[in-house]
Amino acid sequence: MNDRDTPPELFTWEFAADPYPAYAWLREHAPVHRAELPSGVSAWLVTRYDDARQALADQRLSKNPGAHSERAHGRGKVGIPGERSAGLMTHLLNIDPPDHTRLRRLVSRAFTPRRVAAFAPRVQELTDALIDGFAERGEADLIHEFAFPLPIYAICDLLGVPAEDRDDFRDWAGMMLRHGGGPRGGVGRAVKKIRRYLAELIHRKRDDLGDDLISGLIRASDHGEHLSESEAAAMAFILLFAGFETTVNLIGNGTLALLRHPGERRRLQDALAAGDSALLATGVEELLRYDGPVELATWRFATEPLTLGGQRVAPGDPVLVVLAAADRDPRKFARPDTLDLARGDNQHLGYGHGIHYCLGAPLARLEGQVALATLLRRLPDLRLAADPADLRWRGGLIMRGLRTLPVEFTPRPRTECADPVTNA
Repeated sequence: MNDRDTPPELFTWEFAADPYPAYAWLREHAPVHRAELPSGVSAWLVTRYDDARQALADQRLSKNPGAHSERAHGRGKVGIPGERSAGLMTHLLNIDPPDHTRLRRLVSRAFTPRRVAAFAPRVQELTDALIDGFAERGEADLIHEFAFPLPIYAICDLLGVPAEDRDDFRDWAGMMLRHGGGPRGGVGRAVKKIRRYLAELIHRKRDDLGDDLISGLIRASDHGEHLSESEAAAMAFILLFAGFETTVNLIGNGTLALLRHPGERRRLQDALAAGDSALLATGVEELLRYDGPVELATWRFATEPLTLGGQRVAPGDPVLVVLAAADRDPRKFARPDTLDLARGDNQHLGYGHGIHYCLGAPLARLEGQVALATLLRRLPDLRLAADPADLRWRGGLIMRGLRTLPVEFTPRPRTECADPVTNA
């Protein structure tokens, strides 16, 4: 797309619609590239698979924003807007061992394979209820009516948010989603509202513990695990923030990819009709690789001099691993720009690598599998109701997701299993 000496333009609206040609240029000509971000912060972009995998696991790259060399310049411009002023910095995306090890051990109890498997019927119930909300109309916006509310209600269940408060959570999450690439004030306001609510919820739950994640964090604190109230609130917050948008984008990006690749979509529908779920499992992994929900891994900061892809990275330099570029590296994946739902040995980096590998990945995979399979089963002639070129992607640095996904289909009856939480 460019000659060797002309780097592609990054972080424009045109780039957001299809960043992959630009990433291919960077992989070939500048695999570790110093770029100025829209915020004004300068960071290294890592685009080749091997370099990315190294960086994700390199303990010389700290997750603590305090390691940023330009603290005054960078404060508020790295990480989640509003988290510092809301006292929500002590979560897994911002800390290193040994605190990271301690907190991850506590929270990992909520994401064991057994607990995630036990949650599958609830995910199916929520999925059917949401589809019931638009099945009879023959049209829908799959982002706002399906991909967005599903993970919100699921994470509220896991956290133990009372049913009467879940619409508030949905509103706050919507603020973060709408403003993710725009004015940071909108996200900051939502973060502060969530922080106040979580503090109140933790206080209330101390008198009425249940079988939910927040209750589990309180029990751990009360049994000498050295978990402060601020740490508990920060952990609950990041599970909401990181746990919902990744799944929104997995479902949205994944559905669009299937609609734009009808042969692969029919292949999956035929497998599901035959009762074969193996292609669904490998298919979700391929969708994570092909156009995944997280475009860039969250911020890292060098704590000492190191070399990445032949470039010297100085202490304090920010490093951003471009997962979307690494997962299309032809040095790692055969035919990387081809969607192949049966792709084997798919060691993509969609959920990271190393000690910061996404804790909620098993739940996100479950939600993605249930959502996509149910859509294809209940709405078999689902089709895109817009020109793909007219679709708009949300701005922002870390996540990759659609603003809307208008679809059409033959109207279908409700299942009559609506969930009162969704008002479907």
